[in-house]
Amino acid sequence: MKNNTLRQASFFLAVTALFLSFKLCGYAQTTYLQHFSTKNGLPSNNCYYTLQDSKGYIWISSDAGVSRFDGKLFENFSIDDGLPDNQILQMKEDRSGKIWFLALNGQLSYYFNGKIYNETNNQLLKLLKFNAVVVSFFEDSKGRIWFGTNKNLLVMYDGKSIMKYMSANASLQFINTFIHEDRAGNIWAFGKACVRVFKNKQFHIVPHVTLPLSYKTSLNLPDKTMAYLGRNGLNIHNGLRQQYTRLKIDSTLLTNDLGFFFLDKNNDIWLSNSNGIYHTEPYGKTTRYLINISSSQVIKDSKNNMWFTTNSGIYMLPRKEERLYLINSGNGLNTDGVKSIMKDDQQRLWLGMDDASINILQPNSYKVSKIQLPERKKYATIKQLDLDTLNDAMYFASDYGMGRLTGIHDQKPKIEYLKETNDSLYVVKSFSIGKDNSLALALSSGVFILPDRIRKFEFTSLYFRQGVGFFNNRSYRVFYDKRENLWFSNINGLSEFSKGNLYSYYGNNQLLTKRINDICELDDGTIVLATDGYGILFLRDKKLFKVITQKEGLADNICKRLFIKDNYIWVITNNGINKLFLKDNQIKVEAFEYTNSLLSDDVNCLYIDDRYAYFATNNGLIYFSYKNANQTNEPPKVFISSVINNKIKLGLNDPLYTLPPANNNITFTYSAIDFQNKNITYRYRLKADANWTETKNRRLEFSSMEPGDYVFEISARSNNSRWSVPAKVSFSLKKHFWQTYWFLGGIFVLAGFAFYKAAVIVTQRQKNKEQQQLLLKNQILMLEQRALQAMMNPHFVFNVMNSIQHYINTKDTNSANKILTGFARLIRKNLEICTRSFISLDEELEYLELYLSLEKKRFGEKFKYNIQINPVIDKEETLIPSMILQPYIENAIWHGLMPKEEGGKIDIRIDLQGTAHLLIEIIDDGIGIENSLRSKKGRHQSKGMSLTNERINLLNQVEVNPVRIEIRQNGISGTYVSVLIPLKR
Repeated sequence: MKNNTLRQASFFLAVTALFLSFKLCGYAQTTYLQHFSTKNGLPSNNCYYTLQDSKGYIWISSDAGVSRFDGKLFENFSIDDGLPDNQILQMKEDRSGKIWFLALNGQLSYYFNGKIYNETNNQLLKLLKFNAVVVSFFEDSKGRIWFGTNKNLLVMYDGKSIMKYMSANASLQFINTFIHEDRAGNIWAFGKACVRVFKNKQFHIVPHVTLPLSYKTSLNLPDKTMAYLGRNGLNIHNGLRQQYTRLKIDSTLLTNDLGFFFLDKNNDIWLSNSNGIYHTEPYGKTTRYLINISSSQVIKDSKNNMWFTTNSGIYMLPRKEERLYLINSGNGLNTDGVKSIMKDDQQRLWLGMDDASINILQPNSYKVSKIQLPERKKYATIKQLDLDTLNDAMYFASDYGMGRLTGIHDQKPKIEYLKETNDSLYVVKSFSIGKDNSLALALSSGVFILPDRIRKFEFTSLYFRQGVGFFNNRSYRVFYDKRENLWFSNINGLSEFSKGNLYSYYGNNQLLTKRINDICELDDGTIVLATDGYGILFLRDKKLFKVITQKEGLADNICKRLFIKDNYIWVITNNGINKLFLKDNQIKVEAFEYTNSLLSDDVNCLYIDDRYAYFATNNGLIYFSYKNANQTNEPPKVFISSVINNKIKLGLNDPLYTLPPANNNITFTYSAIDFQNKNITYRYRLKADANWTETKNRRLEFSSMEPGDYVFEISARSNNSRWSVPAKVSFSLKKHFWQTYWFLGGIFVLAGFAFYKAAVIVTQRQKNKEQQQLLLKNQILMLEQRALQAMMNPHFVFNVMNSIQHYINTKDTNSANKILTGFARLIRKNLEICTRSFISLDEELEYLELYLSLEKKRFGEKFKYNIQINPVIDKEETLIPSMILQPYIENAIWHGLMPKEEGGKIDIRIDLQGTAHLLIEIIDDGIGIENSLRSKKGRHQSKGMSLTNERINLLNQVEVNPVRIEIRQNGISGTYVSVLIPLKR
């Protein structure tokens, strides 16, 4: 007991002395705070209050409504969503999960299961209208809710009735009352003028030592005690022991517009006021945050992150093991732009700056000493530093030069510059220091090896021998491994120079031809390569055996720099940092996602020591303790925030949704709560036995779903965590009446009957069609017989016989024999082909040639004809209806040409139309078909043409593709006949 009293006394004296002499000293590093404002999605920067609910969401109230934050997105609510006022001063959560909003206009409202309730849609809230601003909210162990107001009114709601308490004494009113419940279950009311305790349904005034400065400076602690700030400092109220003062606080802090404060279990106190945040740890250390930023509240979340509410947004201070520290020009550096970093044997940090200087940072005091390089323009950016421990030197390089500092432990190190003997300009990409005093340079003109950098710190580009001390082509990186083999990358790819021999890797693997930004080596000799867009490559025994990309967890495939520490590979990518570990050819990839707000890009170099990871960035030197960081994070909690069915938002408290069959479109929105890791991956499924599907989306829509029972499950993880426990929603989609068994059975019976009837009808139609086909074929045969009899026109036969008789009478037996022979051949050919429906084009042309030659002999020069055929047509294989052309040619001769005294000519053209039709054109220059018909008395029609047309009509009914015939007068005179025949082969 005595020891406890002494410890409390010593703590009291230390902290009291600190606050009484409160003058904060600036520290050499600045703790990085994540800042969230309207740029990130807040409705307003003027924030009043912050709350973490039981699920883990952070709620922020402002003068433009409230926001719910899951670590990535702000979901905003305003009067349009049901708030009674956009200015919400405080928020509280009760045991049922309702989030109560205390508005400036005095109206109460709350958020529950995805919906905001107010006095217009909730009877209780209509009754809880006091015409006063609610300033405090408390739910006691019996479930009663107490409301303190800014007037002489204290209200209690016990779930059934509402009780109101007021005081008639003007000096002891219930104004701005704060409610506390002690360990014994007693209810205490702390007002501006007195302290009351609730007994026998009434409040009774009790003596007090000091009072809270306001309801904001009162805090109910988890152990059922109450902490509050009074005029004398921090006080603790315990119902059993009444109250005692824990520590004195400087009155200047207590009178500077105090906001809500926080006291944690380690006795750390966090104060907020108009000048920022003050954090005092046990026994003295005080840190100030947000200097001169008006702050209204401090809270600690479930992950031990601190949240500061201000009039410029909200700030998050990560838990100690995940805090980032920043050293920049505000902490003594020459400039914010740090381009390179190295540590010497005295643990000093050497920083290459972007203003032609090197800054040296002491590890404990953070004191900065500076070395200014004289040639500011040439050495404007110190992009690489490397330590030569054997020779007490630090080498440095810019884009256009290189140098070294010797005697680095002296007060004034000596500066030497690498010179090109002929004063030629050289562009440095990188360099590497060899153990044998050699120095390798990667220049824009190639790779140079200086054999003795100590005695001759210069080189002559004109006298290096190719393949010995010089390798041409633009180079990017050089690296000496433990065996003093030189690795380098250039525009061709990766090469190794070992014991005078050059081995080029780019001929073996396409990946090794790509640009390589950095090279390093593991303890077992594995070479690690950082590529420009292809991830990390691992090379062993001259073979590429491992490739790590974003698929395996790398932040980005563009990798800029590497660092090896304890066989761990640290990687700077274009989108954050990673730590890799190779074991048994398996790679473990760790992501430091909580650093992404500062280290997602713009990182130039890194250095890793036994405890800290340091990064040179354009914003300064950033470092954090990686030893305390969790190697495997807890999985983020995932919650389903809304279920929307056919554009109607459903409640979130139903164990099972039963939906009508027409409502088969359902949308889920969800989120995972993680305030450090921004890269969250989700997976979902709709059936317990289904495979998981991964996504980055925070909203899923399922449309046209089939009836059945479903369980929507959604799980989440960050890069370093396992999958979280899934959030689930069960729903059932009813079947349509036509999907029920009785309906399907009836449909089956009807379908069977219909099928039977259809089969009968189809069978009957098929039989009828077959009969029609037989009739058509019969008619065709009959017509062919009639065509056979009528094909030889009697006039034609009579005229031929007269011609033969004329030649006999004139003793011209030779001509008579020729005509007789041709006529005999024509008759034989006619008998041969008239019995077939289709003949070859070659046979048809032979028949026509016989016929036309006889007509030619009869009419002499009065009749001319020409047959023209496309040579690509295969006459023997092309089939056409037999004797289809002769009637039209005969009609052209007798009725078109012969009425003309001078006679005329017939052109017969045969060609292809497309690939499926044969086009036959018969063109004469006779009197014309229309003129011929007008000159004849009565209606005369060619019997041959009539039979041919009837035959074609019947053929078109039988065949799939019809034969098309066109006859027209060709202008004033002449006739044009076209016959389009589908090809049959």
